[in-house]
Amino acid sequence: MIQHLGNISSRLLIFGGPYSNLAATQAIYDKARELKITADHVICTGDMVAYCGEPRQTVDLIRKSGIHVVKGNCEESLATNQLDCGCGYEQGSACSTLSVAWYRFANQHIDMASREWMEQLPDAITFSIRDYKFKVVHASVSSINQFIFASTPAQVKSDQIALSGADAVIGGHSGIPFGQAVGAGLWLNAGVIGMPANDASSDGWYMLLDPDQNQNGFEVSWHRLRYPADISQSTTREAGMEAYADALIDGLWPALDILPAIEREQRGQRLKPSTISIELDKWAR
Repeated sequence: MIQHLGNISSRLLIFGGPYSNLAATQAIYDKARELKITADHVICTGDMVAYCGEPRQTVDLIRKSGIHVVKGNCEESLATNQLDCGCGYEQGSACSTLSVAWYRFANQHIDMASREWMEQLPDAITFSIRDYKFKVVHASVSSINQFIFASTPAQVKSDQIALSGADAVIGGHSGIPFGQAVGAGLWLNAGVIGMPANDASSDGWYMLLDPDQNQNGFEVSWHRLRYPADISQSTTREAGMEAYADALIDGLWPALDILPAIEREQRGQRLKPSTISIELDKWAR
């Protein structure tokens, strides 16, 4: 199912991966209120439930908020009572091993009403700014659990953009924010709020998409989300996910299996907020 938002003329806030992190989810709503962005202009790229200790509370908050949510692999797995998270981890890897504990915990705490709601979530969300088309997916257009990073070959992204029928794809899943021009298109990842970006900081990340007043262009910008990570660390540790509890404060992922070589080498390097500006009068596809 695809949800269509139509033409957008005002700011959107986009984020991924709440990951059962209630404090971070509360913080992103506080940020939206601070920026005067209403719920119908907020999009989550999925994976509401994962590594942290408050899955039920996090899902309840998101359900009540009225924001738009794309179905991620975690939502798909919980909605259909799968035995694992469907994250796409290689069997026997550290990520796969660690996922057993947090998925079991989440599976025990998500009620049937939430699972039924997850089942009805869209697989993609589309919108446009003038004639420039965006498609929001969880991971990639063709796969709900494909990891796409900044170092992923441009041809992979170009093929996915072509498959999308849009000019820009906004993906999630990989957990590290970035944006790239790929030919005449764009690949954007908003980052996640529920776990740090492996950059030795406890901050999460979110993305703002700002059409100009005349819809002659737009600006995409990435921002840090600061929140009381010590609270989430405590609840995550109480839930038995020690490795992820540590990561919430030291900002370093406990397993690197999914990362390409370049992103592995960048572990612990502080990310810098960035901006991309597009003038539609100069754009051609």
